[in-house]
Amino acid sequence: MRTARERLGHALFLRVAGPDGAVHRERIHGRPGPRWFEPGSPITRVHGDASMFVGGIRAILLQTLHPAAMQAVSDHSGYRGDMWGRLARTSRFLAVTTFGTADDAERAVAAVRAIHERVTGTMPDGTPYAASDPHLLAWVHAAEVESFLLAHQVYGRHPLDQAERDTYVAQAAEVARRLGVVDPPTTEAELAAVMAAFRPELRGTPAAREAVAHVVLKPPLPLAARAPYAVLVAAAIGLMPRWSRRPLRLPWLPVSERTVVRALGTAATSTIRWAMSPAREDVRALQQTR
Repeated sequence: MRTARERLGHALFLRVAGPDGAVHRERIHGRPGPRWFEPGSPITRVHGDASMFVGGIRAILLQTLHPAAMQAVSDHSGYRGDMWGRLARTSRFLAVTTFGTADDAERAVAAVRAIHERVTGTMPDGTPYAASDPHLLAWVHAAEVESFLLAHQVYGRHPLDQAERDTYVAQAAEVARRLGVVDPPTTEAELAAVMAAFRPELRGTPAAREAVAHVVLKPPLPLAARAPYAVLVAAAIGLMPRWSRRPLRLPWLPVSERTVVRALGTAATSTIRWAMSPAREDVRALQQTR
């Protein structure tokens, strides 16, 4: 049983963290020094939970709805040919800024800001875009935070109470400011207001629907892994707002989503949590040595 768990956990870790994930894990969790966030605080609980698998997929789907953000991804991202590499880089950034030393977190933020400065282009109507635009950064940040928090509340081991949810949003805002977001939300209510304010700008473009089809229908996975992945995708779609389904051509099955999909999503995240428990034990050991 333990061998099966270790095998599954290793496969999941390899997909999410990349082939050099173990080296980065040791550096992130084992290196001594001050951190931005206290262990056990809301941001470490949310970002360290298996519900992030569902939240991450929802964030990707939701972010496609902003035409300028989607155009930047379509023009510059390697999601078509290097989906797992992009996932590993994103998960590493979250891990470093959440759990790593303050110095490593600062370097990670500086690296991302440098990349954003180079990502520029033009929309089909001739309007210029830039990934460093604080307005686009605000959308990407809000969509991520809402997705991670919602997935945690539905599929997390220990959902947060209201005060903890506000703290999570405020902690995530600390990273967002360093990335260039101006006045990010610091409470759950402010986050909801930001998401509502973006609503008139959102629509399902051809590029958005292509990206969604790629994430949902064309994952670069072996056949045996596609069924579990499909469960995570279904769980993520089940958390998407109703108004977003038609523009992205996503199904809306309210009864199934509240029953079958919710049960399968709970089982999938519980299995991931079980499979990754040896890795969490390694992390605790690293933290005790620093």
